[in-house]
Amino acid sequence: MTRRLLTIRELNRATLARQHLLVRASLSPLELIRQLVAIQGQEPDAPYIGLWTRLQAFPRSELMQLLEAKQVVKSLSIRGTLHLLATEDYLRFHPVLQPVGSRHLHLVAAKTEGFDMQHMEGSMRAFLREQPRTRAQVQQKVGELYPRMGTAHMASSLSMYLALLHLPQSAAWGATGKRLLTEAVTWLGRAPVASPEAREELVLRYLAAFGPASVKDMQVWSGLSKMQEIFERLRSRLCTFRDEQGRELFDLPDAPRPVADVPAPVRFLPCFDNLILAHEERCRVVADQYRWVAIQGMNTFLLDGFVKGTWKTQRSGSTARLLIEPFATLSTRDRHELEVEGGRLLRWIDEDAERYEIQFEGGLRS
Repeated sequence: MTRRLLTIRELNRATLARQHLLVRASLSPLELIRQLVAIQGQEPDAPYIGLWTRLQAFPRSELMQLLEAKQVVKSLSIRGTLHLLATEDYLRFHPVLQPVGSRHLHLVAAKTEGFDMQHMEGSMRAFLREQPRTRAQVQQKVGELYPRMGTAHMASSLSMYLALLHLPQSAAWGATGKRLLTEAVTWLGRAPVASPEAREELVLRYLAAFGPASVKDMQVWSGLSKMQEIFERLRSRLCTFRDEQGRELFDLPDAPRPVADVPAPVRFLPCFDNLILAHEERCRVVADQYRWVAIQGMNTFLLDGFVKGTWKTQRSGSTARLLIEPFATLSTRDRHELEVEGGRLLRWIDEDAERYEIQFEGGLRS
């Protein structure tokens, strides 16, 4: 059977539509987080910017209200990195994703003479139930139990294994300082419970947010492996396409797939946004020569749906400044659209500033 070919631009527009980057969504922050499965949270301000750029209206206070009300949680999740998820999704998908983050723990444990996983788990849970702990304290405690295992990497791996959450203050806008961890069961009154359907549901949710996509794409986004079998079980419920390299792509039959020439407005993205990290072949959003912007955790902007440069803000007294660094010379129209959208972003980020400036800087290396 010949599968319909989807061009790079068609894949771009399909993904942007699902990410609400073609038209801002009239959803609540909680509804949007659920639609995206999870929103990147490695930097405290990133989720706020990611929501602002996708929603018609987003007061910053709404995200903290969701965290404090325990409707949204911050934890190690997708790819073993920090994300914000709807609480029900966290409880459902954590058992599926846990092996991604706790892999290092099991590898080191297998090589550590005299290691007792039951003793380690019991000791660490007792330690955490005394009071919330910082990652440094978790790391120190692990080192006391098994000196060779007292590393930052091990503390992160153990956080995933024990299903630890970050308390809301670590996700506050502009948050600095110590991030406190506690067990999910302590904070929520419930622990994640494995479900036989959760892995299939995660695939369907991924496709709804990032499709059309290959098996490898989903594995890159999630950090999971050996997902081909799950896709095969779901095949009768999915439709298939091929990309310009001949790779098989899966999708939900009723998911949006706009035509390639649908206009894509300027959008500003935070660092590590999952739009850029959700596929093995990232060229549907960012050209291969600029893949490094995602790895280095730079804020990016989209022109015509593709990453075309980076941005950052500066504050000097009462003056807020947006610095835009394009990869190449901008047309007058593109520059104007960046100024308009960038001005909106800057006033939202630094709402108490008295003066706002936008500066364009020289092209970045490729």
